[in-house]
Amino acid sequence: MGLKISAVRSDKEKKEFIMLPFRIYKDNKYWVPPLISDMKDTLDESKNPLFLKGEHELFIAILDGKTVGRICTGYDNTLLELRHDNSGYITMFECIDNYEVARVLFDTAIKWLKDKGYSSVRGPISPKGGGSDECRGLLVNAFDQSPVLMNSYNPEYYVDFFDNYGFKKYLDLYAYLLDPKLMFDKNPEKTILYAQKRYNFRVDPINLKKIDDEIHAIKYILDLAVPEEWADMAPPTLEEVRSMADQLMKFADPDIIPIARSGDEPIGFGIALPDYNQVLKHMNGRMNPLSIMKFLWYKRKIDCARFFVMFVIPSFRKKGVSYAIYYFTFVNGLKKGYRWGEGSTIGETNTNMRTDIENCGGKHYKTYRIYQLDF
Repeated sequence: MGLKISAVRSDKEKKEFIMLPFRIYKDNKYWVPPLISDMKDTLDESKNPLFLKGEHELFIAILDGKTVGRICTGYDNTLLELRHDNSGYITMFECIDNYEVARVLFDTAIKWLKDKGYSSVRGPISPKGGGSDECRGLLVNAFDQSPVLMNSYNPEYYVDFFDNYGFKKYLDLYAYLLDPKLMFDKNPEKTILYAQKRYNFRVDPINLKKIDDEIHAIKYILDLAVPEEWADMAPPTLEEVRSMADQLMKFADPDIIPIARSGDEPIGFGIALPDYNQVLKHMNGRMNPLSIMKFLWYKRKIDCARFFVMFVIPSFRKKGVSYAIYYFTFVNGLKKGYRWGEGSTIGETNTNMRTDIENCGGKHYKTYRIYQLDF
C-alpha cells in the first residue's frame, strides 16, 4: 500500500493521532504517557488557545495501513500582528524510526504553510502556543531520564530527522537540576530581608480562594514583563491566563506559587508545581477506577517539583525580587517534602533568569531545542 499522508478529519483519524505515541514508546521506560482526556482537550479547537489564534491542520502518516507518524502545523495571527513574524509552526511531531516518514511529514507541513503565504516554520512549539511552557522544544540530550511535569520527551533519532532535513537551531531551552545540597550555599535570609525593606516588597503564596484577583495580578505582571524581543511569545490575553490557570490548578500547591507585591501592586510571580509525571507514569493515559487508585497511591510519593516560570516587572528587576521568589519556593518546597526540583525551560538568551537560577545553585542538565527552517 505504500506511504501516504492524510489530513485528520474523522474521529477515527483523531484517535489515531492521539494514540500513536503509545505505540512508538511502548517499550521506552522513560516516556510518560499523557492523559488521553487531556490530549482530546488539546485537539479541541474550542479549548486550545493556540488554535483560536489562527488556522491549523493535523496530519497523520500511514504506511501499509498503519499510522506511523503525525504532525500539526499552523500559524499564530497574534504573533504576526504584534511581532510581524511571518513564521508558521509545527508541534506534536511523532514518528517511527524511519526518516522517509519524517521527511514526507515535514514536506506536507511546509507545503501547507507555503500555500498560506508563510516563508518559514518554527518548532516544535508547545501545543498550547508560544505563551505556554508545556512540551516546548525537542529534547536533544539526557534521553535516559524521564521528563519532569509538562516537559517533552522524544527518541534520540528525532534530532537526526530535524538535522538531516535542514532545520537549524533557533533557540535552545535549558532545564536546571535543583539539588538542595547545592542550592543557596550561604543563607540568604538577611540579604532578602534587607532588599524587602529597602525596596518595599513582600512575597506571599498565591491565594486560591481569590483566584480571579490573582489571575488579574499575573496578567498585569505579564503585560509589563514579557520582553519585546521574544519573537515567539506575546503577552497572553486575560482569557489565555484563565485557561492556563484552569489547567495548572489541578496540580497546584499554593505554597510553591509565590506572588511578590509592593503595596497593592503585583510586581512578580513564580510558578512551581509538583512533578505529577511521577504519578502519570503509572496510569497509561487513562482515568478509570484502577488508575485513580494508582493516582492516589503515587501522589503521596512525589518527591520533585518543577519551577516553571518567573516574571518580574522591569522597575523591580535587580532588586532581589527574583532571588526572594526562588528562596520562598525552595524553603516551602523542602517543608512539603520535595527532595529535588527542576527549573525549566529557560531560553539560552534569557541571561537574567539563567544568572538568577545559576547563582541560586541550579545546574544545567537538559536541553530542549526549537528549530527554524526558512523556505
